[in-house]
Amino acid sequence: MLNGWKCKNLQGNRATIAGFFSLATLCITLVCMVAPVRAQTPTQDQTPAPAQAPDSGKPKQDVPPEAGGPTDNVGPYAIPKKKTEDAPPPPPPVVKRSEDTPDYSLKVNVPLVNVDVLVTTKDGQFVPGLQQANFRVVEDGVPQQVTNFAVSKAPITAVMLVEFASTTYPILVDTLNASYAFASTLRKDDWIAVSYYDMQPHILVDFTQDKRAVYGALNQMRIPGFAETNEFDALYDTLDRLDRVEGKKYIILITTGVDTFSKLTLDKITKKIKDTKDVTIFPVSIGWYWREYCEVHHCTGITHGIASPHIATIDYLQADNELRNFAAITGGRAYFPRFEAEFREIFQAVGDDIRNQYSLSYHPTNTKLDGTYRKLKVQVLAPDGGPLKVKDQKGKDVKIEVVARDGYTAKHTVD
Repeated sequence: MLNGWKCKNLQGNRATIAGFFSLATLCITLVCMVAPVRAQTPTQDQTPAPAQAPDSGKPKQDVPPEAGGPTDNVGPYAIPKKKTEDAPPPPPPVVKRSEDTPDYSLKVNVPLVNVDVLVTTKDGQFVPGLQQANFRVVEDGVPQQVTNFAVSKAPITAVMLVEFASTTYPILVDTLNASYAFASTLRKDDWIAVSYYDMQPHILVDFTQDKRAVYGALNQMRIPGFAETNEFDALYDTLDRLDRVEGKKYIILITTGVDTFSKLTLDKITKKIKDTKDVTIFPVSIGWYWREYCEVHHCTGITHGIASPHIATIDYLQADNELRNFAAITGGRAYFPRFEAEFREIFQAVGDDIRNQYSLSYHPTNTKLDGTYRKLKVQVLAPDGGPLKVKDQKGKDVKIEVVARDGYTAKHTVD
């Protein structure tokens, strides 16, 4: 029995021993598997040792710390390039100059003079078909070479400047009749501004192509205010305003020509007209019937109203000469109608004069920018160099008239 217990006990011990050995074997196996992993993974406190490169016998290179690569004595594996900033541009060279040398830029201007020429017969008919070779321009006695030539067909750009003051009834009637006569000759492409003057100029309508606006402006001239007729001041103001308008401009001056109280003198307004470019004045005198009536009946002193009670015939003659001078300086014509029926015909002639002109341009031989006034003379010649002859339908020679501006003011250096 004891032997049987021993056998059972021995078998149990064997089973226990075998299980122990199996458990020990399992533990040893796990330890062997985990050990290489721990050997390969360093702890946080440990720093991996750098790999040792084989010694090739070449001298070792020391790497500067600022290069960004390894700092040991094994030589650089990769040295990144430093970022180079863009170099600032070099300063501009300093030009040495003497103290007496001023700072300025050289600019050369080649002057160009434009001249509008009107060629008509003695009866006022336009002479067509002329060429550049038919014109000769003389400046201060020196012939000039015409470089540009054209026949002007542009619309009118004009200011109708009207004398409207408390003078006498016959003059007021002539003023309105003349103004409406000019307005009736306008075309749809024309630009017209309306202004009247007494003590000072008054703009009724600015530049417009609406003929109804022009008539509406003229309808406002019914009751005059002041009796003064300051023609010089009004003309100066109009020329100043036209300086800001490009192109060729015209002033249709409807006036008696008598100036009563202007601040400007005749010399100053004449100089202003000479200095103004691209403006042509066409004066149309009014009040002739009343003037001639008073010359016969000896009532000339009351022809111009209370503003000038002692006006004489010589004052009107001086006014007429002034209007002729204004027209001659600018290349226009002065008209002196005697009767009311002449107004429409005169303004029709003014429109034809403006729309049928020869435009000439040349570079003057005198290139000095001295601001002096240069006298001009335009001649119309035949192809053989002699005077141009025009014949009418009956074969008779017809005298021609050449109308151009009297001169121009050269530019000044400071302009």
